[in-house]
Amino acid sequence: MDTIKMNFRFTDVSASNVYDSLLNSDTHSAFTSSHCVCSNRVGASFSAYDAYITGQNVELIEKSKIIQTWRTTEFPEGSKDSVLEIELEEQGTDCELTLTQTQIPEGQGIRYKNGWTEHYFEPMQAYFAENA
Repeated sequence: MDTIKMNFRFTDVSASNVYDSLLNSDTHSAFTSSHCVCSNRVGASFSAYDAYITGQNVELIEKSKIIQTWRTTEFPEGSKDSVLEIELEEQGTDCELTLTQTQIPEGQGIRYKNGWTEHYFEPMQAYFAENA
């Protein structure tokens, strides 16, 4: 199994905005340019990138932590969901995001690590800059 651990700093964005954007269907759809169904309720299911990504909210601590089960359509049949943990910390006017994702099918980790930056964090930063 692969594991990802990475950090990203959102400039001039609050932890509250990052947290809300990850759990709000309209905002999530806007910054990914895809259909997303999200929720800010523990136990709720979610899907992103036109159902390429699916999972469930396991633990939510407002403005600071999101833990979800997470998988893509590329996970082998019968494989366990990965576990995604996102921690958010205010750093002045910025937000420091720490992502840890475990139980990723062997050999897929590097692809998802690159995907987090290219398809999530960079588009989110651009979205926040355009909608400030």
